[in-house]
Amino acid sequence: MTRTDVTIVTTDGSASGTLHVPEGEGPWPGVLVYPDAGGARETFREMADRVAAMGYVALLPDIYYREGDWKPFDMATAFGDPEERARLMGMVHGLTQELVIRDAGDYLTFLLTRDEVTGDAVGTTGYCRGGWTSLTVAGSYPERVAAAASFHGGGLAAADDPTSPHLLAPSMRATVYVAGAENDASFDQEQFDRLEEALTSAGVPHTLLFYPAAHGFAVPDNPAYDPDAEKRHWEALAELYGTALSA
Repeated sequence: MTRTDVTIVTTDGSASGTLHVPEGEGPWPGVLVYPDAGGARETFREMADRVAAMGYVALLPDIYYREGDWKPFDMATAFGDPEERARLMGMVHGLTQELVIRDAGDYLTFLLTRDEVTGDAVGTTGYCRGGWTSLTVAGSYPERVAAAASFHGGGLAAADDPTSPHLLAPSMRATVYVAGAENDASFDQEQFDRLEEALTSAGVPHTLLFYPAAHGFAVPDNPAYDPDAEKRHWEALAELYGTALSA
C-alpha cells in the first residue's frame, strides 16, 4: 500500500488530501472516505490505508480546506474544551450541504479519473458527520456512487430538516449500509424508522442496524472507540464493497 499527498482542484480553490493505493497491479475500484467532525488527521489516514489494503483506491480529502492551515483537533478533549468545541462546531456548520455537494463532485472527478481507479462509480464511507455526508453524496451523485456506508452518523433522517439525507433516497442508486450507535440522540429510533421507510419506499437496497456501542465506536482516537464494533464495521465494509463495487 502506498500513501501519497495530493491536491484536488475544486470549484472554490484546492483541497489537500491523501491517496491510498493498494500494492500490486491495478486498476482498482475507488472509495471516498469522509472523516468525522474532527476532519482529516492521522487516524483517518490510517483508516484509509486499511481501505487500500482491502483492495480499493481510497481518497481522504481535507473537507475543511476553506479554513486554510487549520489546527488539528484532539478528539479526546475537543468536546470538553469550550473553545475547541466552539471552533469545531463552527467549522462543521460552515460546511453547508451546498458546499458538501459541490466539493463531492470535484472529489469524485479526481478519484474516477485517476489511472489507478477502474469503473465509473465509487464507494463512500463516513463517520459521525461524515456518515451524513456519505449518504448526501450518494443521493446527489447517484450515477457515480455504487455503495454508501455511514457509521455512527447523525441527522440521517431528521424531521423538519431540508438537508436530511433521507430526503434524497428517491435519487439513490447505491447499496446503502447504515450502522448507528445505540442510545445516540443524533440518530435515534425515530430517525432509524424514518430512514428505513424512505429507503424501502425508494427501492434502495440497504442494511440498517444499531451496533451495541457508543457514538464514535469505529474511530480509534475517539473516546468512545470500541474495538469489537470497529472490527464489525470493517467486516461490513468488506462485504458491502465486495458485492456493490465492480472490480
